[in-house]
Amino acid sequence: MGFTTIIPAAGQGKRMGTEINKLFLEVDGETIIRRTVSVFQEIEKCEQIFIAAHPNEVHLMEEHLKDFSKVAGVIPGGKERQHSINEVLKVLIDTEVVMVHDGARPFITHEKINQLYQETLKNNAVILAVQAKDTIKRVIDGVVEETYDRATMFQVQTPQSFSRNVILQAYNLAEKDGFIGTDDASLVERAGYKVHITNGDYDNIKITTHEDLIIADSILERRGNCDV
Repeated sequence: MGFTTIIPAAGQGKRMGTEINKLFLEVDGETIIRRTVSVFQEIEKCEQIFIAAHPNEVHLMEEHLKDFSKVAGVIPGGKERQHSINEVLKVLIDTEVVMVHDGARPFITHEKINQLYQETLKNNAVILAVQAKDTIKRVIDGVVEETYDRATMFQVQTPQSFSRNVILQAYNLAEKDGFIGTDDASLVERAGYKVHITNGDYDNIKITTHEDLIIADSILERRGNCDV
């Protein structure tokens, strides 16, 4: 068996300041969402891809991605990212592993995805993360309350990967309790499972602002538009 990928893609680009979903913006002639989906399309172990789209954009997303054979469905998303993913989980066909990946992270590599999959087979819950470069402080009302040890601070990325039973249990519990987490791993942690990390990649940025588009162009130029 292999894994199923869920890609939340319902964001409306508020921080980007655009009237359209930022995932339909182009980077070097190709939309962000197509760049993201294409990476998973090329992974042998990726069996199917589900997109959680804004309810008003389901048909548009279907048309935009119709040539990707592994896209098994475009599901209307919910109010929160978590709700959107849960909608996909409810229709998910049996699969060994579930990966959740931000639609706005088009620079994930084949190497990192395969690494994540293999580690999930051993540990059930694994996320990509990179060590924080900056000092992290806890601030309340503009006043520093605590300075954290940077050696223990990690910036979390996606994909986040889980065995099917683990993520289903975590989401079912969160839905029952009305709990909204900051990411999928937080739901799994809350359900009592250990979440492991594996080394991410600083290139695996989430495109959120216009400045990120400039960084995206730089990454492509450095990679030479080569296959990942």
